[in-house]
Amino acid sequence: MNLKDRIYIAGHQGLVGSAIVRNLKAKGFKNIITAERSQLNLLDQTDVQEFFKENNFDYVLVAAAKVGGILANSSYPADFIYENLTIATHVIHSAYQSKVKKLLYLGSSCIYPKDCPQPMKEEHLLTGPLEPTNEAYAIAKIAGLKLCEFYRSQYGQNFIAAMPTNLYGPFDNFHPQNSHVLPALIRRFHEAKETGAKQVTVWGSGRPIRELLFVDDLAEALVLLMEKYESGEVINVGTGQGYTIAEIANQVREVVGFEGAIVFDKTKPDGTPKKVLNIEKISSLGWKPSTPLKEGILTTYQWALKNGVFNLPSSKQALPTNSKPITVGRC
Repeated sequence: MNLKDRIYIAGHQGLVGSAIVRNLKAKGFKNIITAERSQLNLLDQTDVQEFFKENNFDYVLVAAAKVGGILANSSYPADFIYENLTIATHVIHSAYQSKVKKLLYLGSSCIYPKDCPQPMKEEHLLTGPLEPTNEAYAIAKIAGLKLCEFYRSQYGQNFIAAMPTNLYGPFDNFHPQNSHVLPALIRRFHEAKETGAKQVTVWGSGRPIRELLFVDDLAEALVLLMEKYESGEVINVGTGQGYTIAEIANQVREVVGFEGAIVFDKTKPDGTPKKVLNIEKISSLGWKPSTPLKEGILTTYQWALKNGVFNLPSSKQALPTNSKPITVGRC
């Protein structure tokens, strides 16, 4: 990519999109195009088509998506499949019509089968049933990957797709009901510290293994893929390293400074025992993550404090000091 090329980032205000913008600006790219929701409705096909016609993009990175934790995915499956399918079809088709040089679409590691072999390889996609709790989101994301594949095979478009692992970092979602495991843990340990709670209860045994990637490391990988990756095959982006839920919870507790106990509620489900990506393919391109987990957690917590995330109105504010222990659920 040339520093003067016109690059559109769909979803620039989200966790991933904001990191891509930061990365490109740091590298000196001059024409990064973004649009607020009030300016562009990605669910409106005519709106998207006109936006592409007016701007004549060279490159497109699709980070826009409707995302949420296990509760949100289970409660609103129709919304998740409709909005994510619609975003993918509108943006990818408009990119084809506008003859952009290259497009990168972001999938998610949750699109792998529920009982996928570990570590999860790209060829494991569509080899088994999906996790029921996020099936709607996963199907929509798989459709987006296939759109890229078929527009490449039928029309010769240079459309690629990447599958990142669980992400965290600045601009993450810290909503008390809809966030993923790491921001949920950060919020709950922070609230426990502020209210003087004696313990935080985490669902499950603490033994399941999860992989976490700092979002700025992902952004570096995505820019590399735009520069170097020309295959139509999907490609994993992760750390290749897993941590137990207990290890993650303890690192969050240390960063936040909570001095109480962590209690694991073994009556609650553990979920999949292990979820880690195989990253041999992207490693062969010369990329590897550079942010240690504890450093990334600290950066994320400091960002949340600086931006008053924990003071935003919600249905679950910090509880009184003499309240019941605070419970953390997870995906």
